[in-house]
Amino acid sequence: MDKVDVTKRRLIQASGVLGSAAVLGMSLKTQAATSTAYTSFSDYEQWDMTAMADLLRQGDVSPLELTDAAISRFEANAKLNMVAVNHFERAREQATQLSKLSTSARTEQMNNAPLLGIPFAFKDLGVSMAGTITTNGCRFFKDNVATENSTLVNRYESLGVNVLAKLTSPEFGQTASGESTLHGNTLNPWDTRYSSGGSSSGSAVAVAARIIPAAHGTDGGGSIRIPASHCGLFGLKPSRGRVPFGPTSLEGSMGLSVHHALTRSVRDSALLLQLTQGAELGSRISLPNDDMLGAIQKQPKKLKIGLMDYHPFGYPIHQDCKDALTKTIKLLEALGHNVEAVNPVLPLESMFKGMGIATSSSLLKAVQARELVLGRAAREDEFESIVWGHLQKAKGFTAQQMLAARAAFDQGGQVFDGLFKEYDFILTPVTTAPPPLIGELTLNQSYDVFVQNILKASPIAALFNMTGLPAMSVPLHINAAGLPIGVQFAGPFGGEAKLLSLASQLELAAPWADKQPPNFGE
Repeated sequence: MDKVDVTKRRLIQASGVLGSAAVLGMSLKTQAATSTAYTSFSDYEQWDMTAMADLLRQGDVSPLELTDAAISRFEANAKLNMVAVNHFERAREQATQLSKLSTSARTEQMNNAPLLGIPFAFKDLGVSMAGTITTNGCRFFKDNVATENSTLVNRYESLGVNVLAKLTSPEFGQTASGESTLHGNTLNPWDTRYSSGGSSSGSAVAVAARIIPAAHGTDGGGSIRIPASHCGLFGLKPSRGRVPFGPTSLEGSMGLSVHHALTRSVRDSALLLQLTQGAELGSRISLPNDDMLGAIQKQPKKLKIGLMDYHPFGYPIHQDCKDALTKTIKLLEALGHNVEAVNPVLPLESMFKGMGIATSSSLLKAVQARELVLGRAAREDEFESIVWGHLQKAKGFTAQQMLAARAAFDQGGQVFDGLFKEYDFILTPVTTAPPPLIGELTLNQSYDVFVQNILKASPIAALFNMTGLPAMSVPLHINAAGLPIGVQFAGPFGGEAKLLSLASQLELAAPWADKQPPNFGE
């Protein structure tokens, strides 16, 4: 199928939410399912991406107004330290040009670019935007200018989003916190003593602090779901192969890492996934382009959900995370679903050993490519100590170890695939403890201490990276200290639409849109 046909289908499917449109010459007279009534621009913080698209199409707001509002909020919340690379001037120029068009002319353009003029930001990791820097949170890459766009960047640009920044990530996403020597500490807007989670740290903070409605993220071991949990957001990790990763590499870290977004609303996550999904040139793992927006309009049938309420390696689960699961189970049962305990037998040791091999080898490959560009070797003082250690270990890995890693991932996938023949979804904690204090997950500490701390953060989430399965963090709980704690649902391969349907039901039953950080606006 040619590129135009794929784009046409995505836009046709999106039209039910985004309003009536003429898509690539096809007249669609579909009224938006939920059009947004404009009252005052002071409502900016309450608008999600879908609402902003409605308001732009209706002529109630302009791209420049939205861009200026986002920039001013980035600046007002600078203490949260979420911006890695600033594209404010570039974004304002683009918004100025768009705002010179008449409302009818902009609306016509939105038929082909349905998110035209909406403020957005990429994570400063895993994407390339030609002519701009992506630092990967690393001093060795601090002036790393991209020569081409990522496939995903091309897709977002075709939708019309206005990119204001690249947002902070720890060095190569190697920890579940927003801490790096290059950019400093990204702080949780709910309580700045605590980590925002990682590695999509700045993205989570920018959305949680109501600066932009949605932001790009990557997830190679929980890096969308963990910050979503810590910052009170919805975060979906898609199935392997759902969203393009190329063109340089078609898989991240041997399939562990995938792209999507952090959002406040389920419908925005569904919208972005609908409009960016689909194979790229060279893809060999391909999924049908599912109707994500249609899924959120449907109530799920009575579901059978398996509960994994334990740490994979037997470590304790914090009471706050247990409370989040208990609250969620009661909600699910009130909605008519069944929840029962499961205990799949997984090859955990070989899976997690393989994860270290895959991520470290991917890191080494990126560093070696940068060395070729610079014409010199990387130095130890250009890396966090934990990351430098990973690089040295990676130099000794063998091809047999890489093959064994992938085999272990596949074996874990077989176990879960068997479980999903009996259960619709699996419910777990996202992390086994609440957000950690800044400093606990820094990449500049003893390796043994780091391992003990990281074991509280990512082992459960990482299971679904290794197996390539979709999983989401849903913001259903806040602990006594006022910190958000999400719960995780994982589904069968290619099951994002079903997950989104359940998420939409939960969002309606236990709304979270009105919950925002107490430090917001200070």
